[in-house]
Formats: sequence, structure tokens, C-alpha cells
Amino acid sequence: MDRRHFFQNSALVTTGALVGCATPGMAQQQPKTPFAVPAVYIPIVGSDEMFPVRRIYCIGRNYAAHAREMGSDPTREPPFFFQKPTDAIQYVAAGTVGQHPYPPLTKNYHYEAELVAVLGQGGRNIPVNKALDLVYGYTLGLDMTRRDLQRFMGDQKKPWEIGKSFDKSAPIGAVHKVAQTGHFTQGEIWLKVNGQTKQKANLNQMIWSVAEQIAQLSEAFELFPGDIIYSGTPENVGPVVRGDVIEMHIDGLPNLSVNIV
Repeated sequence: MDRRHFFQNSALVTTGALVGCATPGMAQQQPKTPFAVPAVYIPIVGSDEMFPVRRIYCIGRNYAAHAREMGSDPTREPPFFFQKPTDAIQYVAAGTVGQHPYPPLTKNYHYEAELVAVLGQGGRNIPVNKALDLVYGYTLGLDMTRRDLQRFMGDQKKPWEIGKSFDKSAPIGAVHKVAQTGHFTQGEIWLKVNGQTKQKANLNQMIWSVAEQIAQLSEAFELFPGDIIYSGTPENVGPVVRGDVIEMHIDGLPNLSVNIV
């Protein structure tokens, strides 16, 4: 069975979401397993459907001022990506304050506010002018980072997943369908800690647009429905400690708030 069709059919049968992606008449067989591994879903606004998360991609240093504060030259650097596991997702409902655990092993825990694009279609080698056709919707999210561990591993030229890809490192809001919001190519993005503004920029300051990110990713990976893309953070990332409250905003989306516990 073709892997893309299997995934699309699984999403349809399990959640009823992304109608029209599945191949009709395909039987769904569940293998016998020694234990259950929970799937990860994000609510879809205005619907009783849930968005199934397949893979989380994140782009690094996608705002020029942030690239410079991280010691990089944005005029010469091509885009680069890393991934988080699906269980990094921590869904936070609009109008609530999520309880976000301060993770172990770090003494320098950072916030990064980001627009998140979620895909309802997939493919390879997608041209930029067709890339936004893949987007099912948008939300906003935090790329939480154990900065000291990331830098320590980077200095040793070792993989730095331990700084990025840990439990609940991707707080996220509900999915808003493109049909309701349109595409987010500009608009204010900001983040506050305890009411004090820390990050503030415009989405049009991205070095690589969402469309360009999708096109670039599709050259390296086959993209699928259920993939989500954290599209980069503005400058002035910084630390939080237990008791701090983070609030982030993107024009056109409800704010996302978490309390560090």
C-alpha cells in the first residue's frame, strides 16, 4: 500500500478530518500490538474534527535580527530545519493559561514565539507558487528551548536535539482553517513575559516565507497531510523561570498563554 494513501486514509477514518484526501474503499486494518501508543491531535476551530499531527518541522534563524543575535549572518545562510517529536505538542486552549513544566537538565530555558502552518496535502518538489495550496490552516506556537544544552552540544559539533526536542517543548493553539483566516504573510507577532514585551516583529520580516519553507522542505522530504511547520521566531529570545507567565500574539489569531511551573 502506498504510504501517502495509507496515512491519508488513517487520518480520515480516525478523526473524520481532511475530508477528500483518502482513497475510497480502502480497508483499515489495525495490527495487534503489545501496548498502545497514543496519537497526537490538535482541535480545529469551528469543527468537531481534530487535526492529526504526523511530523513537526521547525526552521532556524528565520528573522534577520534573531539570526544576528544567535551569531549568524542572515545574508549568506541558506534555510535549515530541525524536527521535534509529535509528543512535544502541548495543546493550550484559547482563553486559558496552560501549565507548562520547567524541564529537567537546564538552567537557561528560553521562549520562541512562532506562526505555525499545518498541512492538509503533501508532495515532493513543490514549486513556491503552489506551496500555499498545501496549507490546511494556521495556529501559533512556542518553540521552547533548553538554550544551555543547545549551545553546549553545538559547541561540541554534536546534534542538539536535547535542547529542542523534549517533552512538551511545543505548546500550540487550535488550528484555524485557511478558508476562515486566509494566509498569514504579514501582521504583528509579539510575546510578553509577566506583561512585559520581549519579542515584537512583523510576519513579513521572515527571511524565508511559509511558501518558500514548504518548497525547500519538499526538496529534502516527502511532505504529508498532518505535517506542521514552526516558521521561525523574531529577535529577543530569552529565559523564563518557574512562576513566569508567557503570552504570545499574532494578528488574526487568539493569544496563547502558558504559566511555567
